[in-house]
Parts: sequence; C-alpha cells; structure tokens
Amino acid sequence: MLFPLTSPIPNVRNWSIEGVISYAKIEEKKPMEQKHVERRMAFLKLQANTAFKQEYKLASKLYGLAIDHAESATLYANRSLCKLLMGDGEGALSDALRCRMLRPDCAKACYRQATAHMLLKEYKQACHALLDAQKLDPGNAEIERELRKARELMKNHPAEGEQ
Repeated sequence: MLFPLTSPIPNVRNWSIEGVISYAKIEEKKPMEQKHVERRMAFLKLQANTAFKQEYKLASKLYGLAIDHAESATLYANRSLCKLLMGDGEGALSDALRCRMLRPDCAKACYRQATAHMLLKEYKQACHALLDAQKLDPGNAEIERELRKARELMKNHPAEGEQ
C-alpha cells in the first residue's frame, strides 16, 4: 500500500515488490566471501527493516533471505513479528522458538513466542512463555500487562487455554 511512496533503492532496476525480491534472489546466488556475506546480511536486514514499515510480507521474505545468509536471533524475532502482523501464528511461533534457541536469555524471544500462542488461542502456553520473559526482564510493564491478559483469557476460555 505504501510501497509506491517509498524511495527506490539505486541498484534495483524494477522498483516493485516483485522487483526487489527478484533482485535479492539474483544477488543471493552469487558466490561471496565471508565479509561480503556479512555486508549482504546487513544490507538485507536494512532493506527488511525499511520494508517492515511498509509491507510485512515483503519484509518477511527479506528477513528470510538475510537468515539464509547468516542465522541471527534478531532476524528471527523480526520475521516472527511480521508473521504475527500478517496473522500467521504458526509461522510466528516457529520463528520465535528458533530465536529462543539461538538466544535463550532474550525476553523479546519469549514475548514473541507468547504473542504467537495468543494469536493461536493457546493461552496456557502464552502464560508459560510470558513467565519466562518476566524472569528475564523483571518489572517490564508490557510483559506484565500481557501476562494478566493471557491469564484472564485462559480463565474465560479454559478449553482454548488447554491446547
């Protein structure tokens, strides 16, 4: 929706969602040295961050391309958020779990996992993930608010909370 209002990336000839994805795929196939891989991952992350504000689906694909170059907990967390905002609870949960595996001490990863469980109406699992987040980031008001919400939903929807 906002894509036509953005500034084109100089190296992308076809300035469209398909053009950006096509450009990234072509560049991805070229052999690279490690420093180029890291530079490329940073470039794709920057593109994904920019696209995130405009188009979640494109951002999710770009985060995926960056992950293909080098796994990163931050990239998984960001792609998880994109998937959440697109309503893909299973995909968001998968990325959040991978993020937690890569960075077990990251409260944001626990929070993303909980949010995915909430979207899937798995309130009991959301509570467990939020309790983990709370241990890692005590006093975080957003985590505490979501935990209260998850507990309330679990009480009001016990069958859904047991999934």
